[in-house]
Amino acid sequence: MPLFVVERSFAEEIQFSSDDVKLFDEVNADEGVRWLYSFLSADRRQGYCLYEAPSAEAIIAASKRNKVPADAIVEVDPAAPELHDRLGSWAVAQPGR
Repeated sequence: MPLFVVERSFAEEIQFSSDDVKLFDEVNADEGVRWLYSFLSADRRQGYCLYEAPSAEAIIAASKRNKVPADAIVEVDPAAPELHDRLGSWAVAQPGR
């Protein structure tokens, strides 16, 4: 499945609870989207999220339903083909996922 990086900008510092994340995951699953990992800027107002999804449109649909911005969506590939399996294994092994 294709990988995408989503850039998000927030007007204020963001904080998501574990309940928020569970709801996001449910909506994402409905759209065929799987969140893998997120990075936040030091001021917690900029986010970069890695997803597996069938298309950018599926990410946009999930983002709208989750009421979070999706300022830019870029399809990406692992730096080397052998990293794709490693990425998938890493994502599955993450605690709480």
